[in-house]
Amino acid sequence: MESLLIGSSQKPSSPLPFPFPAEICSFPTGHVLKLKCKAFSNVERLYAVPVRLHVKRQNLHDKSIGQRRITLNPRRDSKYIANSTSEHSLESPRPDLNFLPNSVSEHILESEPSKSPWSSVQQALDVFYRFSRPHTVIGTVLSIISVSLLAVEKLSDLSPLFYTGVLEAIVPALLMNIYVVGLNQLTDIEIDKVNKPYLPLASGEYSVTTGMTIVSSFGILSFLLGGVVGSWPLYWALTVSFMLGTAYSINVPFLRWKRFAVLAAMCIFTVRAVIVQVAFFLHVQMHVFGRPALLSKPVIFATAFMSFFSVVIALFKDIPDIVGDKIFGIQSFTVRLGQKKVFWICILLLEMAYAVALFVGVTSPNSWSKLTAVVGHTFLGWLLLNRTKSIDFKSKASITSFYMFIWKLFYAEYLLIPFVR
Repeated sequence: MESLLIGSSQKPSSPLPFPFPAEICSFPTGHVLKLKCKAFSNVERLYAVPVRLHVKRQNLHDKSIGQRRITLNPRRDSKYIANSTSEHSLESPRPDLNFLPNSVSEHILESEPSKSPWSSVQQALDVFYRFSRPHTVIGTVLSIISVSLLAVEKLSDLSPLFYTGVLEAIVPALLMNIYVVGLNQLTDIEIDKVNKPYLPLASGEYSVTTGMTIVSSFGILSFLLGGVVGSWPLYWALTVSFMLGTAYSINVPFLRWKRFAVLAAMCIFTVRAVIVQVAFFLHVQMHVFGRPALLSKPVIFATAFMSFFSVVIALFKDIPDIVGDKIFGIQSFTVRLGQKKVFWICILLLEMAYAVALFVGVTSPNSWSKLTAVVGHTFLGWLLLNRTKSIDFKSKASITSFYMFIWKLFYAEYLLIPFVR
Protein backbone atom coordinates (compact mmCIF):
# COMPACT_ATOMS: atom_id res chain seq x y z
CA MET A 1 0.00 0.00 0.00
CA GLU A 2 1.25 3.39 -0.87
CA SER A 3 0.50 6.46 1.22
CA LEU A 4 0.98 9.99 -0.02
CA LEU A 5 0.75 12.97 2.31
CA ILE A 6 0.62 16.30 0.53
CA GLY A 7 1.05 19.69 2.14
CA SER A 8 -1.17 22.60 1.31
CA SER A 9 -0.69 25.17 -1.42
CA GLN A 10 -2.46 28.28 -2.52
CA LYS A 11 -4.05 26.95 -5.71
CA PRO A 12 -5.58 23.56 -6.47
CA SER A 13 -3.74 21.45 -9.00
CA SER A 14 -5.09 19.33 -11.84
CA PRO A 15 -8.27 17.29 -11.33
CA LEU A 16 -8.01 14.01 -9.50
CA PRO A 17 -7.64 11.13 -11.96
CA PHE A 18 -9.12 7.65 -11.81
CA PRO A 19 -7.92 5.21 -10.82
CA PHE A 20 -5.53 6.81 -8.33
CA PRO A 21 -1.91 6.54 -9.41
CA ALA A 22 -0.96 8.40 -6.26
CA GLU A 23 -0.36 11.65 -8.12
CA ILE A 24 0.21 14.87 -6.26
CA CYS A 25 -2.92 16.87 -5.51
CA SER A 26 -3.18 20.04 -3.51
CA PHE A 27 -5.90 21.83 -1.66
CA PRO A 28 -6.37 25.36 -0.36
CA THR A 29 -4.55 26.42 2.75
CA GLY A 30 -5.83 24.79 5.90
CA HIS A 31 -6.58 21.45 4.27
CA VAL A 32 -4.52 18.30 4.27
CA LEU A 33 -5.16 15.53 1.78
CA LYS A 34 -4.03 12.00 2.43
CA LEU A 35 -4.28 9.41 -0.31
CA LYS A 36 -3.98 5.74 0.34
CA CYS A 37 -3.76 3.65 -2.78
CA LYS A 38 -3.59 -0.06 -3.05
CA ALA A 39 -2.87 -1.76 -6.32
CA PHE A 40 -1.80 -5.23 -7.20
CA SER A 41 -1.22 -7.33 -10.26
CA ASN A 42 -3.13 -10.55 -10.58
CA VAL A 43 -2.83 -12.91 -13.53
CA GLU A 44 -6.48 -13.81 -13.52
CA ARG A 45 -7.83 -10.25 -13.61
CA LEU A 46 -6.76 -6.80 -12.35
CA TYR A 47 -9.39 -5.59 -10.01
CA ALA A 48 -9.41 -2.26 -8.33
CA VAL A 49 -9.40 -2.29 -4.56
CA PRO A 50 -11.45 0.30 -2.71
CA VAL A 51 -9.31 3.40 -2.24
CA ARG A 52 -9.93 5.54 0.80
CA LEU A 53 -9.58 9.24 0.58
CA HIS A 54 -9.31 10.90 3.94
CA VAL A 55 -9.70 14.65 4.25
CA LYS A 56 -9.01 16.29 7.56
CA ARG A 57 -10.12 19.86 8.09
CA GLN A 58 -9.10 21.94 11.06
CA ASN A 59 -10.79 25.20 11.93
CA LEU A 60 -8.87 28.43 12.29
CA HIS A 61 -8.97 28.37 16.10
CA ASP A 62 -7.96 24.69 16.47
CA LYS A 63 -11.02 24.07 18.62
CA SER A 64 -12.21 20.93 16.84
CA ILE A 65 -11.33 18.70 13.97
CA GLY A 66 -13.89 17.39 11.49
CA GLN A 67 -13.05 14.25 9.57
CA ARG A 68 -14.68 13.05 6.43
CA ARG A 69 -14.14 9.86 4.50
CA ILE A 70 -15.13 8.93 0.99
CA THR A 71 -14.73 5.44 -0.39
CA LEU A 72 -14.01 5.30 -4.10
CA ASN A 73 -14.51 1.99 -5.86
CA PRO A 74 -15.00 2.30 -9.63
CA ARG A 75 -15.47 -1.48 -9.91
CA ARG A 76 -18.76 -1.43 -8.08
CA ASP A 77 -21.16 0.68 -10.12
CA SER A 78 -18.98 3.72 -9.44
CA LYS A 79 -20.93 4.40 -6.27
CA TYR A 80 -19.05 6.74 -4.01
CA ILE A 81 -20.13 6.80 -0.40
CA ALA A 82 -19.25 9.64 1.93
CA ASN A 83 -19.51 9.62 5.69
CA SER A 84 -19.01 12.81 7.65
CA THR A 85 -19.04 13.86 11.26
CA SER A 86 -20.36 17.27 10.31
CA GLU A 87 -23.21 18.56 8.20
CA HIS A 88 -22.71 19.85 4.67
CA SER A 89 -24.93 21.56 2.16
CA LEU A 90 -26.93 19.90 -0.62
CA GLU A 91 -26.12 22.44 -3.26
CA SER A 92 -24.29 20.24 -5.76
CA PRO A 93 -25.68 17.23 -7.66
CA ARG A 94 -23.45 15.08 -5.41
CA PRO A 95 -23.80 16.57 -1.91
CA ASP A 96 -21.42 13.98 -0.48
CA LEU A 97 -18.61 15.59 -2.49
CA ASN A 98 -19.18 19.17 -1.39
CA PHE A 99 -16.13 19.24 0.80
CA LEU A 100 -13.89 18.64 -2.23
CA PRO A 101 -12.74 21.44 -4.54
CA ASN A 102 -14.97 22.00 -7.56
CA SER A 103 -12.42 20.66 -10.05
CA VAL A 104 -12.10 17.41 -8.12
CA SER A 105 -15.85 17.02 -7.56
CA GLU A 106 -16.62 17.66 -11.23
CA HIS A 107 -14.03 15.12 -12.32
CA ILE A 108 -15.54 12.47 -10.05
CA LEU A 109 -19.02 13.16 -11.37
CA GLU A 110 -17.86 13.01 -14.97
CA SER A 111 -16.05 9.71 -14.38
CA GLU A 112 -19.19 7.87 -13.33
CA PRO A 113 -20.38 5.67 -16.20
CA SER A 114 -24.03 5.73 -17.09
CA LYS A 115 -25.91 2.62 -16.08
CA SER A 116 -27.42 0.37 -18.70
CA PRO A 117 -28.95 -3.11 -18.58
CA TRP A 118 -26.08 -4.50 -20.63
CA SER A 119 -23.42 -3.02 -18.33
CA SER A 120 -25.23 -4.48 -15.32
CA VAL A 121 -25.27 -7.91 -16.97
CA GLN A 122 -21.59 -7.61 -17.83
CA GLN A 123 -20.73 -6.71 -14.27
CA ALA A 124 -22.80 -9.58 -12.86
CA LEU A 125 -21.09 -12.04 -15.20
CA ASP A 126 -17.68 -10.66 -14.28
CA VAL A 127 -18.35 -11.11 -10.56
CA PHE A 128 -19.64 -14.65 -11.02
CA TYR A 129 -16.67 -15.43 -13.27
CA ARG A 130 -14.29 -14.58 -10.44
CA PHE A 131 -16.44 -16.41 -7.88
CA SER A 132 -16.32 -19.62 -9.95
CA ARG A 133 -12.48 -19.68 -9.97
CA PRO A 134 -12.25 -20.16 -13.76
CA HIS A 135 -8.89 -21.97 -13.77
CA THR A 136 -10.51 -24.83 -11.82
CA VAL A 137 -13.53 -24.83 -14.15
CA ILE A 138 -11.29 -25.16 -17.23
CA GLY A 139 -9.35 -27.94 -15.53
CA THR A 140 -12.53 -29.86 -14.74
CA VAL A 141 -13.89 -29.63 -18.30
CA LEU A 142 -10.60 -30.61 -19.95
CA SER A 143 -10.00 -33.51 -17.59
CA ILE A 144 -13.46 -35.03 -18.14
CA ILE A 145 -13.19 -34.74 -21.92
CA SER A 146 -9.66 -36.15 -21.96
CA VAL A 147 -10.41 -39.12 -19.70
CA SER A 148 -13.64 -39.86 -21.57
CA LEU A 149 -11.67 -40.14 -24.81
CA LEU A 150 -9.59 -42.92 -23.23
CA ALA A 151 -12.73 -45.10 -23.33
CA VAL A 152 -12.94 -44.67 -27.13
CA GLU A 153 -11.65 -47.86 -28.79
CA LYS A 154 -12.72 -47.28 -32.37
CA LEU A 155 -13.79 -44.39 -34.53
CA SER A 156 -17.44 -45.41 -34.43
CA ASP A 157 -17.44 -44.80 -30.68
CA LEU A 158 -17.38 -41.07 -31.41
CA SER A 159 -21.14 -40.98 -31.81
CA PRO A 160 -23.90 -38.68 -30.52
CA LEU A 161 -24.30 -41.16 -27.66
CA PHE A 162 -20.70 -40.50 -26.61
CA TYR A 163 -21.00 -36.72 -26.79
CA THR A 164 -24.27 -36.81 -24.84
CA GLY A 165 -22.65 -38.97 -22.17
CA VAL A 166 -19.71 -36.60 -21.82
CA LEU A 167 -22.05 -33.62 -21.51
CA GLU A 168 -24.05 -35.49 -18.85
CA ALA A 169 -20.86 -35.75 -16.85
CA ILE A 170 -19.55 -32.22 -17.42
CA VAL A 171 -22.62 -30.25 -16.32
CA PRO A 172 -23.13 -31.77 -12.82
CA ALA A 173 -19.36 -31.86 -12.30
CA LEU A 174 -19.12 -28.12 -13.03
CA LEU A 175 -21.96 -27.42 -10.62
CA MET A 176 -20.14 -29.42 -7.93
CA ASN A 177 -16.89 -27.63 -8.76
CA ILE A 178 -18.53 -24.26 -8.11
CA TYR A 179 -20.05 -25.61 -4.89
CA VAL A 180 -16.59 -26.59 -3.65
CA VAL A 181 -14.76 -23.38 -4.57
CA GLY A 182 -17.70 -21.26 -3.40
CA LEU A 183 -17.85 -22.97 -0.01
CA ASN A 184 -14.13 -22.42 0.38
CA GLN A 185 -14.61 -18.69 -0.25
CA LEU A 186 -17.49 -18.52 2.24
CA THR A 187 -15.31 -19.95 5.00
CA ASP A 188 -12.23 -17.94 4.01
CA ILE A 189 -13.61 -14.40 3.73
CA GLU A 190 -11.23 -12.89 6.27
CA ILE A 191 -8.22 -14.80 4.90
CA ASP A 192 -9.10 -13.80 1.34
CA LYS A 193 -9.17 -10.15 2.34
CA VAL A 194 -5.43 -10.60 2.78
CA ASN A 195 -4.58 -13.23 0.16
CA LYS A 196 -7.18 -12.69 -2.58
CA PRO A 197 -8.99 -9.37 -2.07
CA TYR A 198 -10.33 -9.44 -5.64
CA LEU A 199 -12.70 -12.36 -4.91
CA PRO A 200 -16.36 -11.27 -4.70
CA LEU A 201 -17.00 -12.25 -1.08
CA ALA A 202 -13.76 -10.73 0.17
CA SER A 203 -14.34 -7.50 -1.79
CA GLY A 204 -17.98 -7.24 -0.71
CA GLU A 205 -19.41 -7.56 -4.22
CA TYR A 206 -21.27 -10.65 -2.97
CA SER A 207 -22.89 -10.76 0.43
CA VAL A 208 -22.61 -13.87 2.58
CA THR A 209 -26.28 -14.58 1.88
CA THR A 210 -25.70 -14.42 -1.87
CA GLY A 211 -22.71 -16.71 -1.57
CA MET A 212 -24.64 -19.23 0.51
CA THR A 213 -27.52 -19.18 -1.97
CA ILE A 214 -25.23 -19.87 -4.93
CA VAL A 215 -23.28 -22.59 -3.14
CA SER A 216 -26.31 -24.46 -1.80
CA SER A 217 -28.21 -24.17 -5.09
CA PHE A 218 -25.31 -25.47 -7.18
CA GLY A 219 -24.67 -28.34 -4.79
CA ILE A 220 -28.32 -29.46 -4.87
CA LEU A 221 -28.56 -29.08 -8.66
CA SER A 222 -25.41 -31.15 -9.10
CA PHE A 223 -26.88 -34.10 -7.21
CA LEU A 224 -30.26 -33.73 -8.93
CA LEU A 225 -28.69 -33.84 -12.40
CA GLY A 226 -26.44 -36.72 -11.37
CA GLY A 227 -29.51 -38.65 -10.21
CA VAL A 228 -31.36 -37.94 -13.46
CA VAL A 229 -28.42 -39.23 -15.51
CA GLY A 230 -28.46 -42.47 -13.52
CA SER A 231 -24.74 -43.24 -13.77
CA TRP A 232 -23.33 -44.75 -10.60
CA PRO A 233 -19.69 -43.83 -11.36
CA LEU A 234 -20.79 -40.23 -11.94
CA TYR A 235 -22.86 -40.12 -8.76
CA TRP A 236 -19.96 -41.63 -6.83
CA ALA A 237 -17.64 -38.93 -8.17
CA LEU A 238 -20.08 -36.16 -7.15
CA THR A 239 -20.59 -37.63 -3.69
CA VAL A 240 -16.87 -38.00 -2.91
CA SER A 241 -16.14 -34.51 -4.27
CA PHE A 242 -18.94 -33.08 -2.13
CA MET A 243 -17.75 -34.84 1.03
CA LEU A 244 -14.07 -33.96 0.63
CA GLY A 245 -14.80 -30.41 -0.55
CA THR A 246 -16.99 -29.84 2.50
CA ALA A 247 -14.51 -31.42 4.92
CA TYR A 248 -11.72 -29.32 3.42
CA SER A 249 -13.44 -25.98 4.03
CA ILE A 250 -16.24 -26.06 6.59
CA ASN A 251 -15.27 -24.79 10.03
CA VAL A 252 -16.75 -27.36 12.44
CA PRO A 253 -15.05 -29.67 14.93
CA PHE A 254 -12.84 -32.37 13.32
CA LEU A 255 -13.23 -30.80 9.88
CA ARG A 256 -11.74 -27.79 8.04
CA TRP A 257 -8.95 -30.08 6.89
CA LYS A 258 -7.25 -27.26 5.00
CA ARG A 259 -5.68 -26.32 8.34
CA PHE A 260 -3.62 -29.49 8.20
CA ALA A 261 -1.13 -29.83 5.37
CA VAL A 262 -1.38 -33.60 4.86
CA LEU A 263 -5.19 -33.74 5.00
CA ALA A 264 -5.49 -30.76 2.64
CA ALA A 265 -3.17 -32.40 0.12
CA MET A 266 -5.07 -35.68 0.46
CA CYS A 267 -8.38 -34.00 -0.43
CA ILE A 268 -7.00 -32.46 -3.63
CA PHE A 269 -5.08 -35.63 -4.51
CA THR A 270 -8.13 -37.86 -4.10
CA VAL A 271 -10.37 -35.74 -6.32
CA ARG A 272 -7.94 -34.54 -9.02
CA ALA A 273 -5.82 -37.68 -9.29
CA VAL A 274 -8.15 -40.59 -8.55
CA ILE A 275 -11.80 -39.60 -8.79
CA VAL A 276 -11.55 -37.64 -12.03
CA GLN A 277 -9.57 -40.31 -13.89
CA VAL A 278 -11.30 -43.44 -12.62
CA ALA A 279 -14.91 -42.32 -12.09
CA PHE A 280 -15.36 -40.39 -15.33
CA PHE A 281 -13.65 -43.10 -17.37
CA LEU A 282 -16.00 -45.70 -15.85
CA HIS A 283 -18.94 -43.39 -16.51
CA VAL A 284 -18.26 -43.54 -20.24
CA GLN A 285 -17.06 -47.14 -20.21
CA MET A 286 -20.03 -48.54 -18.29
CA HIS A 287 -22.91 -46.09 -18.55
CA VAL A 288 -22.39 -44.84 -22.10
CA PHE A 289 -20.82 -47.81 -23.89
CA GLY A 290 -22.16 -50.57 -21.62
CA ARG A 291 -18.76 -52.27 -21.32
CA PRO A 292 -17.28 -54.02 -18.27
CA ALA A 293 -15.54 -52.00 -15.58
CA LEU A 294 -11.94 -52.58 -16.64
CA LEU A 295 -9.25 -49.92 -16.26
CA SER A 296 -7.04 -49.68 -19.33
CA LYS A 297 -3.29 -48.93 -19.25
CA PRO A 298 -3.81 -45.33 -20.42
CA VAL A 299 -6.18 -44.73 -17.49
CA ILE A 300 -3.63 -46.16 -15.08
CA PHE A 301 -0.96 -43.91 -16.60
CA ALA A 302 -3.24 -40.86 -16.36
CA THR A 303 -4.00 -41.64 -12.70
CA ALA A 304 -0.31 -42.07 -11.86
CA PHE A 305 0.76 -38.91 -13.72
CA MET A 306 -2.00 -36.78 -12.24
CA SER A 307 -1.05 -38.04 -8.78
CA PHE A 308 2.18 -36.06 -9.15
CA PHE A 309 0.35 -33.08 -10.58
CA SER A 310 -2.34 -33.04 -7.89
CA VAL A 311 0.24 -33.06 -5.12
CA VAL A 312 2.05 -30.19 -6.84
CA ILE A 313 -1.16 -28.14 -7.10
CA ALA A 314 -1.98 -28.89 -3.45
CA LEU A 315 1.47 -27.67 -2.39
CA PHE A 316 1.95 -24.77 -4.79
CA LYS A 317 -1.42 -23.11 -4.23
CA ASP A 318 -0.34 -22.08 -0.73
CA ILE A 319 2.97 -20.48 -1.77
CA PRO A 320 1.46 -17.10 -2.74
CA ASP A 321 -0.91 -17.22 0.28
CA ILE A 322 1.73 -17.52 3.00
CA VAL A 323 0.95 -14.14 4.61
CA GLY A 324 -2.75 -14.75 5.21
CA ASP A 325 -2.19 -18.39 6.18
CA LYS A 326 0.29 -17.35 8.86
CA ILE A 327 -2.09 -14.75 10.24
CA PHE A 328 -5.02 -17.17 10.50
CA GLY A 329 -3.09 -20.25 11.63
CA ILE A 330 -3.28 -22.36 8.47
CA GLN A 331 -0.38 -24.79 8.88
CA SER A 332 0.37 -25.36 5.20
CA PHE A 333 3.63 -26.87 4.01
CA THR A 334 4.64 -23.40 2.83
CA VAL A 335 4.17 -21.96 6.32
CA ARG A 336 6.19 -24.83 7.81
CA LEU A 337 8.98 -25.19 5.27
CA GLY A 338 9.11 -21.83 3.52
CA GLN A 339 8.31 -20.74 -0.01
CA LYS A 340 11.57 -21.71 -1.71
CA LYS A 341 11.69 -25.26 -0.37
CA VAL A 342 8.09 -25.99 -1.34
CA PHE A 343 8.63 -24.40 -4.76
CA TRP A 344 11.60 -26.63 -5.61
CA ILE A 345 9.83 -29.72 -4.25
CA CYS A 346 7.02 -28.98 -6.71
CA ILE A 347 9.45 -28.55 -9.61
CA LEU A 348 11.18 -31.82 -8.74
CA LEU A 349 7.87 -33.73 -8.57
CA LEU A 350 6.75 -32.40 -11.95
CA GLU A 351 10.06 -33.22 -13.63
CA MET A 352 9.83 -36.75 -12.19
CA ALA A 353 6.33 -37.04 -13.66
CA TYR A 354 7.60 -35.93 -17.08
CA ALA A 355 10.43 -38.49 -16.85
CA VAL A 356 7.90 -41.26 -16.17
CA ALA A 357 5.79 -40.04 -19.10
CA LEU A 358 8.86 -40.18 -21.36
CA PHE A 359 9.49 -43.78 -20.34
CA VAL A 360 5.87 -44.70 -21.04
CA GLY A 361 6.09 -43.01 -24.43
CA VAL A 362 9.31 -44.78 -25.40
CA THR A 363 7.86 -48.18 -24.51
CA SER A 364 4.58 -47.58 -26.35
CA PRO A 365 3.91 -50.05 -29.23
CA ASN A 366 2.22 -47.32 -31.28
CA SER A 367 4.59 -45.09 -33.23
CA TRP A 368 2.24 -42.09 -33.24
CA SER A 369 1.67 -42.47 -29.48
CA LYS A 370 5.40 -42.79 -28.90
CA LEU A 371 6.16 -39.65 -30.90
CA THR A 372 3.44 -37.60 -29.20
CA ALA A 373 4.36 -38.66 -25.67
CA VAL A 374 8.12 -38.22 -26.08
CA VAL A 375 8.05 -34.89 -27.92
CA GLY A 376 5.17 -33.45 -25.90
CA HIS A 377 6.51 -34.28 -22.45
CA THR A 378 10.07 -33.29 -23.36
CA PHE A 379 8.83 -29.90 -24.45
CA LEU A 380 6.68 -29.40 -21.34
CA GLY A 381 9.55 -30.44 -19.06
CA TRP A 382 11.84 -27.92 -20.79
CA LEU A 383 9.21 -25.19 -20.52
CA LEU A 384 8.94 -25.79 -16.79
CA LEU A 385 12.69 -25.60 -16.17
CA ASN A 386 13.01 -22.51 -18.33
CA ARG A 387 10.15 -20.78 -16.48
CA THR A 388 11.87 -21.26 -13.11
CA LYS A 389 14.47 -18.67 -14.15
CA SER A 390 11.91 -15.87 -13.90
CA ILE A 391 10.55 -16.59 -10.41
CA ASP A 392 10.89 -13.81 -7.85
CA PHE A 393 10.07 -14.97 -4.33
CA LYS A 394 9.81 -11.39 -3.11
CA SER A 395 6.95 -10.71 -5.51
CA LYS A 396 3.52 -12.23 -4.87
CA ALA A 397 2.54 -11.39 -8.46
CA SER A 398 5.49 -13.42 -9.76
CA ILE A 399 4.61 -16.42 -7.57
CA THR A 400 0.92 -16.24 -8.52
CA SER A 401 1.86 -16.04 -12.19
CA PHE A 402 3.97 -19.18 -11.83
CA TYR A 403 1.07 -20.94 -10.10
CA MET A 404 -1.18 -20.18 -13.05
CA PHE A 405 1.58 -21.46 -15.33
CA ILE A 406 1.38 -24.76 -13.42
CA TRP A 407 -2.31 -24.88 -14.27
CA LYS A 408 -1.49 -24.32 -17.94
CA LEU A 409 0.85 -27.31 -17.82
CA PHE A 410 -2.03 -29.19 -16.20
CA TYR A 411 -4.26 -28.31 -19.15
CA ALA A 412 -1.56 -29.26 -21.66
CA GLU A 413 -1.19 -32.70 -20.08
CA TYR A 414 -4.85 -33.44 -20.56
CA LEU A 415 -4.41 -32.58 -24.24
CA LEU A 416 -1.65 -35.22 -24.42
CA ILE A 417 -3.27 -37.99 -22.35
CA PRO A 418 -5.72 -39.19 -25.07
CA PHE A 419 -2.71 -39.89 -27.32
CA VAL A 420 -0.93 -42.08 -24.76
CA ARG A 421 -1.84 -45.64 -25.71
